[in-house]
Amino acid sequence: MPAQRTPREPAKSEQPAPSVNPQIQLIPASVEGALDAAEEAVDLLLDSGRVPGDVLVITTGEPHPWAAHEMSFGETAYWAQHDAGDDVFYADASVASRAAARPVVVVAVNGGADESVATVLPLAMGRAGALLIVCGDPKQIDSVLGVGV
Repeated sequence: MPAQRTPREPAKSEQPAPSVNPQIQLIPASVEGALDAAEEAVDLLLDSGRVPGDVLVITTGEPHPWAAHEMSFGETAYWAQHDAGDDVFYADASVASRAAARPVVVVAVNGGADESVATVLPLAMGRAGALLIVCGDPKQIDSVLGVGV
């Protein structure tokens, strides 16, 4: 009789790939208010039980203050925190392609060229496993993506 195997928890690297179509939520916000809206979204996610390591925040304009602070210690330390995966990670558009997929991605459209926004939004959609939250001007987001969100 064959031995029965007990299921095991998958290792971090074996986590399922993000779904092809994450749920998308748009939070209308001005360029100046997009970062605050993203912060509120993160707070709500954490208050509702999301684990901090489930969340990636991407900014299209100025980097999030946390990211700027952490980068002051050098790229190695900054990316080590990303790789640890145990806290919310903040990345700006210039380095977002290096960030790994997470269940929830929050994008703050807080400035930046339309080309940057046009690059970041599809990238964020590909990194979001379950939920993509976009904080910004709906008209700009629709015009960049070419579809209604």
